[in-house]
Order: sequence, then structure tokens, then C-alpha cells
Amino acid sequence: MTQEMEKISVDDITPDHMFDGGDLDCGSGLSLMIKENMLKVPVGGILELRSRDATVKDDLPPWCRLASHEYLGHKDDDGFVRYFVRRGRPESAGKEEVSEEEALEKDKQKAREYEWRVRTRSTGSQKSTVYCRNFSWNMGQPISFEEKDEHPCSVEALLGALGGALASGYATECSKEGIEVDDIEITVRGRLTNVLAHVGLEEGDPGFGEIEVKCYASSMDDEEKVRDAWDKTVKRSPLAATLAKGTELKTKLMVV
Repeated sequence: MTQEMEKISVDDITPDHMFDGGDLDCGSGLSLMIKENMLKVPVGGILELRSRDATVKDDLPPWCRLASHEYLGHKDDDGFVRYFVRRGRPESAGKEEVSEEEALEKDKQKAREYEWRVRTRSTGSQKSTVYCRNFSWNMGQPISFEEKDEHPCSVEALLGALGGALASGYATECSKEGIEVDDIEITVRGRLTNVLAHVGLEEGDPGFGEIEVKCYASSMDDEEKVRDAWDKTVKRSPLAATLAKGTELKTKLMVV
């Protein structure tokens, strides 16, 4: 149902298409999702985006102006915000529609080819500093058996990155699916095949022989939906997929 091309109250809007962006922001893929879903709306039709990310309120209106769409406003709902955008009229219906699709494909290709970069310097005894975008953080030695250290060792950082990626990814997936999860906690444990090979005392494989991930999710929602969201999270995780190619990666979800 395409609405009249005039200002209307958000309370009176019936969207032509709706999608849920969860808690993604524009820098983590939401803009591509908007463009993809906008093509499912007829020219002059209205797209509804549901989001739980606070930055969308500031980022969406200027994005609409640049993309020649009309931002109609937003409405707070139970735990999320509903945003309404009217798809802009093309100068030439056929030509413009093709160009929007081509532009989306170019954006997808840029995303596929994007390269993440970090720079690391040795900045002291058993200490390195990692620089990335506007961030920097300190790393300790490659491995450590100490109970306490000034900085995390490299293997801890790797396991922590995996746990962080899955925790954030799972929260986003639950948000997109409308699953209520009160708390998410993940433990990650890893054992090296032969740590003595790393320190040069023996020959062998210094890599991880096994990594075990346990996710504890507190939810009263449908358990099948909760587990399906976890399976999707693990499957779509770049770090989990990469580590699984080189070691045995065990994942388990505990719904509590």
C-alpha cells in the first residue's frame, strides 16, 4: 500500500515493508540492510526500520537526505524505535531503479573487499602496543602462566576477542529476532597442543588443539528460538569460522 506523497503523522503510517535492524548501527552493516530493504518498497512507498541502537536517531535523517529519500519520523515502542522512510521518486523510473540496484551491488562489493588493519609496536620488555583507528591497547607476552600480569598475553587476547565477538553478536541476533534475553555470559577455554614447542624446549605444534566456548543465556523466551539465534551467531562469526578451520572449536549454549 503506497501512501499519498504528503506529510502524515507517524501514528497513521502503514508501511509497505518492515525489517528489524536489531542493535546494529550504520557502521556495522545497518546502512546496507536499509538499502537492501528499500528496494522491496515501491517508489513513494514507506519502509519501516525497527532499531534498538540510539545512534540511528541522529544518523538516519542525514542519510535519507543524501540518498534522496524522505525521513518521515520515528515512534518509540516497547524496547525499540520505529523509523519511517519514504522511498524517493526517481527522475526516470526504469533508469533510477536500475542505478539504485547497481549502487547497492557496488556497496556490497566494497564491503566484501574491506580490509581491517592494525599496527603494533614493541613498547617495552614483554610489552607491545596495538594501534587501530582511534584506539590503542597494550599487550603482554605471547603466553603467560602467571596469576597476575600488567597486560593480557596474546592467547588470552585471542580467546577474549572470540568471546566478545560471540557475546555481542548473540545480543544483536536476539535483538533482531525479538528475543528477550536478560543476561549473556560466555566462557572460553583453550589448550595448546604443545606449549613447550612455543618456548623452544620441544618440537611440535604450538597452536591450539581445542577451544571450548560456553554461552550462558538467561531467557524465559521460547528455547528453540533462543538456540536457533545462538546457532546463527556462531555460524556468522568471522572469528569462530576462522578458528574452526585450524582447531577443534566446541560451542555450547546453556539456557538458564
